[in-house]
Amino acid sequence: MTPTAVLADAPSAHAATSLPAPRTYPWTRADTYSTAVIAVLALLTRFVGLTFPVSQGTPVFDEKHYVPQAWDMVRSWDNLFIGGIESNPGYGLVVHPPLAKQLTALSEMLFGYTPLGWRAMAALCGVGVVLATMQLARTLSGSWQVASCAGIIAVCDGVLLVTSKFGMLDIFQVLFVILAAWFLARDHQQQHARLHAAWEAGGMGTSNFGPRFGFRWWRFSAGVMLGLALGVKWSGLYFIMFFGLMSVFSDLALRRRYGVRRYVLGTLVRDTPAAVASLVAVPLAIYVWTWRAWFASETSVYRHAKVDGSIEEGSALLHLPESVAGWLYYHATVLEFHGSLTSSGGHSHPWDSKPWAWLVAARPILYLSNTETTCMGGKACRQMLYLFGTPIIWWLIVPAVLWGLWSLIIRRDRRFLVPLVGFGAAFLPWLVTIDRQMYFFYAATFIPFIIVLLALIVGQAVGTGRPITSPLFVRPLPSGTLAAIVYLGAVVGFFIIFSPLLYGYAVPEGYYQSLMWLPSWR
Repeated sequence: MTPTAVLADAPSAHAATSLPAPRTYPWTRADTYSTAVIAVLALLTRFVGLTFPVSQGTPVFDEKHYVPQAWDMVRSWDNLFIGGIESNPGYGLVVHPPLAKQLTALSEMLFGYTPLGWRAMAALCGVGVVLATMQLARTLSGSWQVASCAGIIAVCDGVLLVTSKFGMLDIFQVLFVILAAWFLARDHQQQHARLHAAWEAGGMGTSNFGPRFGFRWWRFSAGVMLGLALGVKWSGLYFIMFFGLMSVFSDLALRRRYGVRRYVLGTLVRDTPAAVASLVAVPLAIYVWTWRAWFASETSVYRHAKVDGSIEEGSALLHLPESVAGWLYYHATVLEFHGSLTSSGGHSHPWDSKPWAWLVAARPILYLSNTETTCMGGKACRQMLYLFGTPIIWWLIVPAVLWGLWSLIIRRDRRFLVPLVGFGAAFLPWLVTIDRQMYFFYAATFIPFIIVLLALIVGQAVGTGRPITSPLFVRPLPSGTLAAIVYLGAVVGFFIIFSPLLYGYAVPEGYYQSLMWLPSWR
């Protein structure tokens, strides 16, 4: 049976041959070597000096909240599969879901209440972020060179580095989000291949809705990752929304591409319910699962809010089972707390910054300061450790996003879709709540997507432009290739130059001042 006999409005057999088969990129030895090299670099940069920055032997900055909460879990961890709870009465209400602290508790169980215990799991996840960013770039580009470019940039980015070296929450969410994006990219490739194979075999079926795709393990796995991201911070909801819409509209585009007559309705009937199950229901189920210790304990915060007077009379929550009522009341209280952290409400912080400042890393965050130290023969020195974005990466965010939009919309280069959607999910929602108190570490979730954009752009440049000859070159290099090499070299150079701010080792006062390019960095 010919394809035109299957679908009345499908492209002709001649047109079908004009639809190129999805390209496949088998894993090669070069992929193995490049991934191994980047993994070693990531391990070294994340674990070297991991235990150094402390405040008189205690946690630093917001570690002071999350590290003791994780230790609470260690001390109350009496069931291998359930885990412990956060009591932490000294810090009031615990205002984030428990998953990141559960993961930190695992390393604290191994290494104790020590800097290594606080940070080992975060550093390990930081290595995972580098490798996941690299794999997303490879999946989208099909090139180990582009993947290696993404890996080098990720290794040298100050925000990803510093976020990986402290016992806080964000690096865990970054890992789960970038893994979800990678899994969805793999899912789209798989469905494209399935649909093309069905088209070539004349197996599109007789339905105007097009064929069924079958169970989609990559998409299901992405849903698990999104649930874990939500279990770290509620901002994971943004990624569930953005990635869910991206998945559905990508399916719609595939059905349209292969001539499905009623591709819109076909997407709604065949794809959307399963997408909702995988990318909404599964994440919500995973999120509830991360609270398993709270439900299992009789001493959890607000566990008995229904009967201890915490819930006001007349509340609809009183009609729910006790555990559910207490859990929802806890969420309402946390939501009220976050909603109250507004500039107009009188809340301020010296390192507060708004989303537009993140786009150029205008306001880093000081994690550790020691201005009373000496080095190099008794000279006055200082130790300053910032959450700091490597300028040559962060100052290209706006150009990279604009170029990505142009490539996607005008040139129809679909490789840019996933990183642009990921960036939008991590950045745009914060513009809606602009009065809220915000910090630069919120931007950690979007920088891997910017890195992928930069790697794709560098990949576009390679091989373009007029040949340039030099005694330094074995053969003439296209100007685009030379620009790519220079850029990657500059990324490494900037990382080395600004490393005192990223690791907090002592440098002379004059060197420190030479790094303070912007007044807002001080």
